[in-house]
Amino acid sequence: MSNTHPNQTSLIKAHAQVLHFPKGGKPSLAPNEWLVWSGNQNNSEDEGGLPDLEHGPSAITKILVPFSWWRSNINSHHHEADVIAKAKNGQIGVWFATDDDILKHADLIEAGKQYWPLVAAYFPLFRDGRSFSTAALLRDRLGWDKEIRMIGDVLIDQLLQGARVGFDSFALRQDQDVDVGLKQFDLFSVSTQNSWRGKRTLLQDS
Repeated sequence: MSNTHPNQTSLIKAHAQVLHFPKGGKPSLAPNEWLVWSGNQNNSEDEGGLPDLEHGPSAITKILVPFSWWRSNINSHHHEADVIAKAKNGQIGVWFATDDDILKHADLIEAGKQYWPLVAAYFPLFRDGRSFSTAALLRDRLGWDKEIRMIGDVLIDQLLQGARVGFDSFALRQDQDVDVGLKQFDLFSVSTQNSWRGKRTLLQDS
């Protein structure tokens, strides 16, 4: 498999810091170690080529690839061993587009539990909420118990809803204030609905 160096047009932009809010834990900030590859490589002769994870002036060690790319390439004799080895080494995860039918590919996602350290769901526009359903299905129907990240056009206003349906990390859009975002999770101490994080708050009669 020929690896190539990604150019800026082949990457989906995100904030340099990521918000983590694990189930049962406290929200925190950390450097964003994961690049998100769009799947396009204009300078690659090999259309299935994966960005270089080991060499180059700015070495890339962790990258999210499109789920569609994984489906197309994972069974290729050129790609399978190398890609799975990198995934098992914590270097490769996948991201889901809004039109990915994850229930149709439940077997492939079940197999991915052995490989992917995290998965992500992409929001092409903040007004497009289909990826909330992706996270909910991953948690409730497919039993995904590792990290799910929000990526793409992610605004502060979306964080609480994302946290309820199953997201536990958030790569905000570059112009968003991560410190303000971090405070969103402390705004409400009472929950009126059941969610992935737990049952709704039971209020005591006074």
